[in-house]
Amino acid sequence: MVNGKKLAEETAMPSVLEDDDAGAESEKLQLGEVGRRPSSQVGKATTVDIRQPRASWTEVGVRGPEDGPSSLDGNDQDRGEQEGEEEDEELGGEESVISDEDYDTDLELGGIEEEAYDPSGQARYMEACEMLQVVPASYFLRHVKDSELNMMHRGLGAQGAKALAVPLVTNTSILRLNLRDNWMEGLGGAAIAEMLKENCYITEVDLSNNNLGDDGARAIAGMLKENSTLVRLNLSGNHFTDRAAEFLGPALVTNAKLQHLDMSHNALREQAGQILGEALSENTGLRSISLAWNSLRGRGAVMLADGLGGNISLRAVDLSFNGFGKEGAVALGQALKENNVLEELDVSNNRIPPEGAVRLAAGLKVNKTIKSLNMSRNPIQNAGCYGILKSVLENKDSAMEALDFASIIVNKDFEELHAKVKEILPALTISHGGRIGAFGTAKA
Repeated sequence: MVNGKKLAEETAMPSVLEDDDAGAESEKLQLGEVGRRPSSQVGKATTVDIRQPRASWTEVGVRGPEDGPSSLDGNDQDRGEQEGEEEDEELGGEESVISDEDYDTDLELGGIEEEAYDPSGQARYMEACEMLQVVPASYFLRHVKDSELNMMHRGLGAQGAKALAVPLVTNTSILRLNLRDNWMEGLGGAAIAEMLKENCYITEVDLSNNNLGDDGARAIAGMLKENSTLVRLNLSGNHFTDRAAEFLGPALVTNAKLQHLDMSHNALREQAGQILGEALSENTGLRSISLAWNSLRGRGAVMLADGLGGNISLRAVDLSFNGFGKEGAVALGQALKENNVLEELDVSNNRIPPEGAVRLAAGLKVNKTIKSLNMSRNPIQNAGCYGILKSVLENKDSAMEALDFASIIVNKDFEELHAKVKEILPALTISHGGRIGAFGTAKA
């Protein structure tokens, strides 16, 4: 009996061991499942910033709302929460408040597993839209392989701009990007700026009328310090203040590739004029700049004009609809004496009086490069127009081809002087607000 009992126990042991091995193997399989994402989630980890634990304006979680923490029991989840609380205590609660320093928008796309080479970025765009819960723009999918992508007035918003930035990082077709009027604000503008740090194909970008604000300007400035392919940039109508100039000024000193910049229709004031004046005096890349429809006046206007005097690359400058006044006009006159590259200058609607126009004309007596001068809609009267035209006549090396005195009434004396100038410069065209007749002699 003893031998039979022992034999029975020995016979039963393999089955028990087999059950234990099977259980262990099953446990290993379950643990393996925890370490792996479901196949339905592969390729859906497109994130704008997945770095932890730093807070980020463009941070998108790797897991969707339906993906809860996987665990063999409820204790793992509890431990995760406890560890998260300990990390929060170590960080001192910094993640609860997003400060200027936390405005980080790196486009880290390491979570996406690419099954095939996708130079257009269509697959990434769809994944990004799903992660950010935005509706994909069918127009983008249809034109993603074009050389020019025009998506103005599409209502993208901040999230839509972030989704769009993801595929554009690797897109090799689009050279000109128009995102005008999409209300992307600083968050969306920062995502586009981060994209432009990586993309080396896009040469022209229009971000006008997007309410980027000063935070968006900071992101754009950071991009300009690194980007080496962008040639044309439109930042018009983005509510930039003098603080935006503090960011953009140093960027313009560093960047020598950008050739055309539009910062019109913003809220740049006196301090911005000083900062941008210093930047333009050192910039060597810009060919044209528009600062129209701002509030550049006083000391800011003078400093900006001084900067133009020292610039060696600008060909066209638009300063219309500001407040240069007499002081600014005097500074511009001095700048024209020093500058030997500027060809087009627009100072219309700047409240320049006759005395200011005459002082500006002093620069035209020696300038050899100016071809077009727009002085329209300034209260310079006939005397100011006469003084400018007389300076052109006295400059034997003048390159002037067009003078614009629109809405300014001139008299017979101006017309007579115009006839003399036409004999010397037959190609010169002059526009004005009409002649009122010879009621007096104009004295400049």
